[in-house]
Amino acid sequence: MGSGKSSVCKALARSLEWRAVDMDSLIEERSGHAVSGIFKHFGEEEFRKLETSVLYHLKDEEQVVIATGGGAPCFNDNIESMLNAGSVFYLKVDVDHLIERIFNDSSVRPIVHEKSKVELRAFIENHLNEREPYYRSAHYVIDANQGIDKIVEEIKPHLDI
Repeated sequence: MGSGKSSVCKALARSLEWRAVDMDSLIEERSGHAVSGIFKHFGEEEFRKLETSVLYHLKDEEQVVIATGGGAPCFNDNIESMLNAGSVFYLKVDVDHLIERIFNDSSVRPIVHEKSKVELRAFIENHLNEREPYYRSAHYVIDANQGIDKIVEEIKPHLDI
């Protein structure tokens, strides 16, 4: 959350003249429910099943840039599927940058909507500690503390195109 996955996905796809896919948006489109609604009414397990199904259907796509949700690599052996399907990039952002990005955009992030900066820091640090081993499995770790255009330019040399 807050690393710029969706924005980088769109910018990279535009730069390459490829298709951009935001998995959360695709899940919402296919299920007819907002991600927050899926979590609320059906639970995280059902969301993770949908996420894995969407990822499975995208794995053979070519000339596509996919922005996964932050939890996608951490469940159902998704990281293995991702690593076998194409180049995987971890957009690494330091905690202080994440706090500023998320706190300033908390109105559209219901999971952190009412958290103070102190609570948000604890939330982010906890999630990163849990997820970092999966994220570090990516083929490439990209410093995402910089602007989108710089991130895109850092990613492009690593693509097999």
